Amino acid sequence: MPPRPLEIGPAGRATAHAIERTRTARGYSQRQLAARVTALGRPMTFTALSRIERTVRRCDIDDLVAIAAALGTPPQALLADPRACLDPVGAGAT
Repeated sequence: MPPRPLEIGPAGRATAHAIERTRTARGYSQRQLAARVTALGRPMTFTALSRIERTVRRCDIDDLVAIAAALGTPPQALLADPRACLDPVGAGAT
């Protein structure tokens, strides 16, 4: 039996949503953004981008850097605040 892929965690889901929000705010279709990413040297189909946005496919660091460049934003702008993703609700409250 093949190994099961790792589940996409909260930071990955938040990043996928940030990619989609930024893409739509810039007025790009998935096909247009994938073409921009490819033009930057990171081959990407619109299907791969769609799978990233729908959290079906993991977004690796090279994808993230290329997507951010194609969107004209720093990669860290697409990353969620790690404290928001990792802290359970109410943790650390005193």
